[in-house]
Amino acid sequence: MYMHPEIRTVNAPSKDDPVYQDALSVRTDVFVEEQDVPADLEVDEHESEAIHFVAYDGDEPIGAARLRRPDGTTGKVERVAVQSEYRDRNVGTALMQRLESVARDRGLETMRLHSQIQAAPFYARFGYERVGEQFLEADIPHIKMRKSLTGE
Repeated sequence: MYMHPEIRTVNAPSKDDPVYQDALSVRTDVFVEEQDVPADLEVDEHESEAIHFVAYDGDEPIGAARLRRPDGTTGKVERVAVQSEYRDRNVGTALMQRLESVARDRGLETMRLHSQIQAAPFYARFGYERVGEQFLEADIPHIKMRKSLTGE
């Protein structure tokens, strides 16, 4: 069953912002609890410079993502996570659509990300292409992917 979650955003959040806390809750459930990513790797020095996106089912946070701008025209998609019981229900798609819309609104031309290998087909559906060789990040196999937002 597909759903259309409400997506809330917070830009450069303070640590006590409720939307940011919901993002951390989803990420902790998915990355730290489910995938055994060390908690000290999950929250990094880029939190306060990112735009955080949280998908909700009512008041329940069910998905999260963040967007950073590592340089003037490039956006980096990071920390995309969906609670296990909401996967295959359009939540990740809704997060990516909103994130890319915000990126375009901010004048970004290129998007990049580090995809877990099993998630690469998901990003490929949005036009992301694999770049380079597989590598390990937090002991999980990843591949770099990128996409032009300008159609070039």
